[in-house]
Amino acid sequence: MTLSQRILNLRPYVPGEQPQDKKYLKLNTNENPYPPSPKVQDFLRKFDFEKLRLYPDPLCTKIRQRLSEKYGIAPEQVFVSNGSDEVLSFCFYAFFDSTQGRLLFPEVTYSFYPVYCDYYGIAYEKVPLDGSFAVDLRSFLRRHDSCGIIFANPNAPTGTCLNLHDITLLLENYPRTNVVVIDEAYVDFGGASAIPLLRDFSNLLIVRTFSKSLSLAGLRLGFAVGRKDLIQALFATKDAFNSYPVNTLTQLIGEVALSDEDYYSSVTKRIIATRDRFSKKLLDLSWNVLPSKANFVFASKKGVPGKEVYFKLKELGILVRHFDEEMTRDFVRITIGKNEDMDRLLQALKDLF
Repeated sequence: MTLSQRILNLRPYVPGEQPQDKKYLKLNTNENPYPPSPKVQDFLRKFDFEKLRLYPDPLCTKIRQRLSEKYGIAPEQVFVSNGSDEVLSFCFYAFFDSTQGRLLFPEVTYSFYPVYCDYYGIAYEKVPLDGSFAVDLRSFLRRHDSCGIIFANPNAPTGTCLNLHDITLLLENYPRTNVVVIDEAYVDFGGASAIPLLRDFSNLLIVRTFSKSLSLAGLRLGFAVGRKDLIQALFATKDAFNSYPVNTLTQLIGEVALSDEDYYSSVTKRIIATRDRFSKKLLDLSWNVLPSKANFVFASKKGVPGKEVYFKLKELGILVRHFDEEMTRDFVRITIGKNEDMDRLLQALKDLF
């Protein structure tokens, strides 16, 4: 069978393990350890299944209205799709064109970015991090032939976070004709969102997800906020691919989740407290732990390869994430679970290393 040259050259993204062979303590895919809002459960009990015979609202009107109210922007500034990964894919297609230069993103960041570049034929350049694994936005400004910028804040898999002052300086000194995408999947765990900067920068687009702080990774719901012309470009891209990517049930559950800010604020504070407690205990065990504003930490133990940490923990029924690349192979990324989950992991690390 003849395959296209595109598929033969494609290097797919490799997601975190979702093993089915036995029950693991899953600290590898940054899922929230707490369930969705109880309001979601109540809604599902009462859901009228007959609604599923109709196509969903292709504009996601009600949930866009809810998001616009939450963030103090117009509904026309909100785009909703099937998970933030799909939103990111549409961003790559709509905004980045190699005829205008290379796309810039950090040397160590979300590993889907180069996959999307290969998928859409976009030339890219990885911008080095500084000596502490932090993203240095000044380095982006020294590249003069770029077609756009994308970075995660907090960054993945490092957890390091940029402040709004540095992001503002980047936007003030970067061409307004090129789009800057900020992937804020983890910002609720201690970072400062750049959404207030939308008032001043027409080329800024921010991507968010319901998967992390809203405990809805299994739902697949993401969104972007930006100026109306950028949002219209995302709608055009979506409608050229699939008019109905967000199903009815997903839209309705998303609305319900947005109505329970108190619950999710409480859960997020608990995760932050557990992260900070775990990080301190790991440092006490002589591990190197990068400062994190995400629901995970990036850590290494001198003299112990990250792959060894990964495999030995897996033998004990604990999953963490290892990225076997030059700059990251000494580290493992550890999702923050409940306190008892992290205590189990700490004890395992003490016993093993």
